[in-house]
Amino acid sequence: MKIDGNEIRPGNVIEHQNRLWRAVKTQHVKPGKGGAFLQVELKEIRDGTKLNERFRSSETVERVRLDQKEYQFLFADGDEYTFMDQESYEQISVNGNMIGEDQIPFLQDGMMVEIESYEDRPIGVSLPERVTLVVTEADAVVKGQTASSSYKPAVMDNGVRVLVPPHIEAGTRIVVTTADVTYVERAKD
Repeated sequence: MKIDGNEIRPGNVIEHQNRLWRAVKTQHVKPGKGGAFLQVELKEIRDGTKLNERFRSSETVERVRLDQKEYQFLFADGDEYTFMDQESYEQISVNGNMIGEDQIPFLQDGMMVEIESYEDRPIGVSLPERVTLVVTEADAVVKGQTASSSYKPAVMDNGVRVLVPPHIEAGTRIVVTTADVTYVERAKD
């Protein structure tokens, strides 16, 4: 689908220079002299190469439609992660680079993820926005700290460190956002 150069939004996947790129950041620029343009930071989907490109509103780019489907995480074998389609029971393996080093610790057995594919080839894996984890270690509360809104470091069962409120202790189940690794709330189950 063709779109104008100034309609690119972060997260869009476009075809540019015969390669697939995901728009990471966009900024409208109106210089004092000349026409306005959109400054776009692009990241190549396959190898992660970055590119800064200017698009004028008169230019058109090809926006790529991706197929998105839910899969269930089964197991990891080295740097390969295997997922299963819930409808056809077909299994696919993807490289850890598609998931992201910072997201891999949040993968849990049986977790449902969304896999984006282009022409039946997987190009990206999206984890749920929030996951429930168990606190394995939490620092002791320093007397007097409860009066202010302070946080203490804690280690989750997947090895990730999260800042938690003082009342959270080891063994507590908490909800954490996967995007920025922040505490949301105590798990309600």
